[in-house]
Amino acid sequence: MSEFESKLDKYAEAVVKVGLNIQKGQDVYINAPVFATNFTRKVVKHAYMAGAKQVLVNYHDDEVDLLKYQLASEEGLKAFPTWRTKGMIEMADNNTAFLGIRSKNPELLKDVDPERLATVDKVSRTENREYSQNYISTGRISWTLVSYPSPEWATLVFPKLNEEEAIEKLWDAMFEVTRINKENPVEGWKEHMHGLETRAEILNKKKYKKLHYKASGTDLTIELHKDHKWMSANFTNAKGVKFVPNMPTEEVFTIPFKNGVNGIVASTKPLNYNGRLINNFSLTFKEGKVVDFKAEEGYDILKNLLSIDEGAKYLGEVALVPHDSPISNSDLVFYDTLYDENASCHIALGNALQTCVENVKEKSKEDLEAMGFNESLTHVDFMIGSGELNIDGETEDGTKEPIFRAGNWVI
Repeated sequence: MSEFESKLDKYAEAVVKVGLNIQKGQDVYINAPVFATNFTRKVVKHAYMAGAKQVLVNYHDDEVDLLKYQLASEEGLKAFPTWRTKGMIEMADNNTAFLGIRSKNPELLKDVDPERLATVDKVSRTENREYSQNYISTGRISWTLVSYPSPEWATLVFPKLNEEEAIEKLWDAMFEVTRINKENPVEGWKEHMHGLETRAEILNKKKYKKLHYKASGTDLTIELHKDHKWMSANFTNAKGVKFVPNMPTEEVFTIPFKNGVNGIVASTKPLNYNGRLINNFSLTFKEGKVVDFKAEEGYDILKNLLSIDEGAKYLGEVALVPHDSPISNSDLVFYDTLYDENASCHIALGNALQTCVENVKEKSKEDLEAMGFNESLTHVDFMIGSGELNIDGETEDGTKEPIFRAGNWVI
């Protein structure tokens, strides 16, 4: 086995043992791009070795999606295969573990009418709402997202290299930041997740009432509800089994008070949303709501994102990531939120995570509304961190304490 094949095998093993944490007798569902068969087969192998009962694979083709955006009628854009959603819910009810293998072509949809993109996006999110909010956002089932390089993605990240060299370089970067280069990646991941959990525990003991962000183009205050809870991406599903929903991960995160966000925030990395880039943008908040926005690139895409529903104009997540971290230190822009969000402090427009509510199982829908829990069809992270970002935490008595200085932890 070549060195690359060996690392790819370790990547698959880490996905199964850490990301999904497959249990004996559990079913697995994998959604993968058509050209990722080699890696997908390795994941299937390790899933069965871990005791999976059956592993189901669905391959998809982004070029087929592009043809739909380009050629389908308006009626076709609004059509959705409801049988697929029903199947996902049925599998989730049977404790199936879900793996999404993503392979970005960040410029695939750059010439597609933003209105057509928005139509398909809203229909899809509406039809998938029950699955997304009742199973994914709650952490009720095990699920994980990982990436696989496409030629288009690799050459965007490394524009000076030819396709073969760019793919090799992107794999090298991915293996490094997903800890696959360690002697024992599975143990390395367990150690890393313990460190993130410890950081979340520190913040939970602090019980900050507000966070204050200051950097070039950013002067933002985010209020936190008294029942907020800081977490790492070390989730526990309804069966009591740990899983990691995205690999890589470097963040600890919580939810804001919906109406308690005020000020302006500037993006620090491009956002790839539905195959289109939004770059150098800023949002102005008043009492939680986006009341103004600007973008040098992708203005119409950002406008459509904010128009998905009312909740898309409010925040649903606050995440802290040190500037001195593996992805940030790679000095790469990946043009993929799964990676870029873990290089930088970020916030998310849209739906909040129930897992970040203290004693959430004891709270009704009305309780969540009263505590300022945001609901939306969408949840989109964007990056606001940098080497100059300062963050202060304000306690209940009004005392301010430094949390981040020059982009890094000071607590």
